[in-house]
Amino acid sequence: MNKTVSPDELVTEEDGPLYAPRKKVYPQSVSGRFRSIKWRLMAVCLGIYYLLPFVRWHRGLGAPDQAVLIDFPNHRFYFFFIELWPQEIYYFTGLLVLAAFALFLMNALGGRIWCGYLCPQTVWTDLFYAVERLVEGDRREQIKADAGPMTAKRASRRVLKHAIWLMIAWWTGGAWVLYFADAPTLVRDLATFQAPAIAYVWIAILTASTYLLAGYMREQVCVYMCPWPRIQAALTDEWALNVTYKYDRGEQRCSVKKAFDLRALGEKVGDCIDCNQCVAVCPTGIDIRDGAQLGCIQCGLCIDACDTVMTKVGRKTGLIGYDNDINIKHRIAGEAEVFKPVRARTVVYSALIVTVCAVMLYALMSRTLLDLNVLHDRNPVAVRLSDGAIRNGYTLRFLNKRGFDRVVAIDIDGPLDAKLHVIGADAVTPDRPMIILARDTTTELRVLVTAPFDEKAEKSVPIKFRITDIGLGEVASATDHFVLP
Repeated sequence: MNKTVSPDELVTEEDGPLYAPRKKVYPQSVSGRFRSIKWRLMAVCLGIYYLLPFVRWHRGLGAPDQAVLIDFPNHRFYFFFIELWPQEIYYFTGLLVLAAFALFLMNALGGRIWCGYLCPQTVWTDLFYAVERLVEGDRREQIKADAGPMTAKRASRRVLKHAIWLMIAWWTGGAWVLYFADAPTLVRDLATFQAPAIAYVWIAILTASTYLLAGYMREQVCVYMCPWPRIQAALTDEWALNVTYKYDRGEQRCSVKKAFDLRALGEKVGDCIDCNQCVAVCPTGIDIRDGAQLGCIQCGLCIDACDTVMTKVGRKTGLIGYDNDINIKHRIAGEAEVFKPVRARTVVYSALIVTVCAVMLYALMSRTLLDLNVLHDRNPVAVRLSDGAIRNGYTLRFLNKRGFDRVVAIDIDGPLDAKLHVIGADAVTPDRPMIILARDTTTELRVLVTAPFDEKAEKSVPIKFRITDIGLGEVASATDHFVLP
């Protein structure tokens, strides 16, 4: 008889539960080389994010002067001297590919560099932690306060902390919407409650998401929500440097006093004094001495904490550092350490990054600022006139990406003795139509092509429309077909 097994029985003690309830992490403040690097990168990243919308860039009369602007109403993206149109979406695809290869290269060189230093979740969580320590005290004070009763002093501190968090989150959401409109104007409109309703909606959404993700979910985002740790684990190799506890030096762990006694007896002991400072400073609450873990974002704070302790007890620093298992095995065997930053994986990633950059740069520098598209009439496709001639109709779409008006001439290569007539254009010459294209816009015109009937002509003949800027000499073309009825 088959026995029914309950879900609880499927989870063994060895495997552990599929999901563990969150235990609040109280990261302790720490100082050192990696903490300084994180502070500097945080200042740079936040400074760029909050201040970039206010940077000006002159583009000429009538063009927006905001350096970085996503202009949805006019279908433009501006980035300093670069102006992209919806038809050039492939540049954004190239940027995404470039970002992916950059992440792969970071992983091959130094593990989760992105997670530890540059990820927005890490940067804003770090900022929220700094506010929390400033208002409620460091690790010990917070643990002691949470274990005790709620007092007026504790409540006032908590209110102040959340007020600062909300202020940061609100400005984060506000800064985001500034990238979609002229920043000074939108700030004034927001302050006077004259901004579009959609701006307030997005500020509220981004304020709430920043407040929840950085203030409450924190390490849960890295452990459960973010896919990159799992992707990174599949992409890494044995030569990648990761934040590593060097167990060849650290084991056997024991206190300073016990280590002194054991060494006096001739026994081998490690440098780790089991002070747990590496655990206390970890923003995700893991123990780096347990080996590689999904929750380790490799921020390097445990390195600073361990180096500080090693310096105090008079031992060599670097017990925790960027290393790999290959070098640990080499040291155990008495062999020299080997580092391979240049290897097939990193060379391929670097080559791909350079290639993508070169292709995008070439496409950007060689792109034309004049474009033409043609659409053949569908009903009727062709018309036979009273004199026997054949007429086809087309819609031409001109794209002038320059910041000034220009005059272009239209030519055709197709049926013999074909004539071109532009409908509704004022400046039309009898032999070669010329029209004015407004600056930075798309213009549509309907044209008629008429050719004498030729019994020997093919049913469909290729026809090429070509436009030439009279002043600059820029040329654009598009091809369709001239058909018989």
